[in-house]
Amino acid sequence: MEPTSIILFGATGDLAKRKIYPALYNLYIEQKLPETFSLIGLGRREWSDEFFQAQVEKSLNEFSRRKPDPERVKSFVQAFRYNVLNISHKEDYIQLLKLVEQREAELGIPSNRLFYLSVGPEFFEPIAENIQSSGLGSTEGWKRLVIEKPFGHDLQSARDLNHKLSEAFTEEEIYRIDHYLGKPMVQRLETLHQSNPIMKALWNNRYISNVQITANETVGVEERASYYDHVGAVRDMFQNHMLQLLMMMAIQLPYNSTTEKVGQKKKHIMESIEPLQKQNVGASVIRGQYAEGFIQGKAVSAYAAEPGVAENTMNDTFIAAKLQIDDFFWRGVPFYIRTGKRMKEKSTRIVIEFKEPSGQSNAAKSNGSKPNLLVIEMSPDQSMTLQLNASDPQNKGEFKPVHIDLAPDREDLAEAYENLIRDALQGDPTFFAHWDEVELSWAWVQPILEAFEENLLPLHLYPAGSYGPVESDEMLAAEGHHWWFDEPSEQFAEDALAAPLAVNSNL
Repeated sequence: MEPTSIILFGATGDLAKRKIYPALYNLYIEQKLPETFSLIGLGRREWSDEFFQAQVEKSLNEFSRRKPDPERVKSFVQAFRYNVLNISHKEDYIQLLKLVEQREAELGIPSNRLFYLSVGPEFFEPIAENIQSSGLGSTEGWKRLVIEKPFGHDLQSARDLNHKLSEAFTEEEIYRIDHYLGKPMVQRLETLHQSNPIMKALWNNRYISNVQITANETVGVEERASYYDHVGAVRDMFQNHMLQLLMMMAIQLPYNSTTEKVGQKKKHIMESIEPLQKQNVGASVIRGQYAEGFIQGKAVSAYAAEPGVAENTMNDTFIAAKLQIDDFFWRGVPFYIRTGKRMKEKSTRIVIEFKEPSGQSNAAKSNGSKPNLLVIEMSPDQSMTLQLNASDPQNKGEFKPVHIDLAPDREDLAEAYENLIRDALQGDPTFFAHWDEVELSWAWVQPILEAFEENLLPLHLYPAGSYGPVESDEMLAAEGHHWWFDEPSEQFAEDALAAPLAVNSNL
């Protein structure tokens, strides 16, 4: 990995403390950082280098998945420097350039520069413009821009932002982080498609009945109320995280696919999703907002009563949708997606329900058989399990599920930001959101935003601590389906006697 200067905007912020510094430290421990690197943290606070390094060390002690080793931490933070910067002051960027060049000269490293924008989206444009005008972006090596979501507020604002960034960086130099794409089980989906011939053969509408993608949170809006009330579940989760999970799940990848091929396949999926019309959004989208209720036995307020939320708010804290991909592989298979706050459990999972063998469905169901499932858990647990029906030798004519563990090596898995930061340093954009995908995602979501804006869709209240509005269940029931694992007692509990079977899945 080439020597690199990392220029971190928002170095005093919460994301840097909780995710970025621990990720860099764990990469450092595993020798997955450049042998020589420099990190210059930027913020408006008047910090010295020593105080900054102490704050980084504090964040490692609090948030690193590994217990920090004092000697290694001391060596690690020696690469860190701090510089005061006001984002709108052009002269501050000139001073920053001098510091970057000074550090490059001290370390004898080329001018490879990774600009990481851990700041609000309103600062993306001025930072990119000032990087360009100050000469920071004029390097003899490479330059890359890493930005966090949200990338735009709707289709037009996303296009405007992309146009502005493109004046300073090429598309190949822009790395849009969607941390769901860094999750180990999501990244293993790519391997599952390419190197497991059995799963590859089953990955189509001939064998799959429906796909369910869920991202439930037990938390409310917390201190983000003033921000969230202008965003809602559609913008905060659905347009980015949920549609990215759909793309990664639905793509059909040939063996040894390149980054370009992955991008092409993801773009194809988004282009193939049947579009919505504003007037008909209600036929396939459920909109919800949490009312008062109980989370883990504790009473919680309704969203409308949260501090910072506008009076008479119609903002969505839950969305469920049915999507159809109109292509050769997926035509006729419904994809159900839902995400919500103040739900009964915290869970991020994909469930692929397979069709029953022809002519056996009624007989199997009468004997207590359940459909075969592939369950991919991403949070809070990480697993990939194939649940298959097998004859129960102790009860003739009946079935019991056998669980096959497709990802037995879950010890000490890297966190999402470790994977993504390493990929950005290596110049590998496979698990980042490309502009084509972002634009197509906003284009598909735009009719939903317009329907919400014009109140063309009812806002269903659901009790905090539930699984969302009952209308979400009814949407699946209308086609003979149901959300899997909504009751904790169903989550493999009935099958406690079925011992997991670990197999070598080439994952």
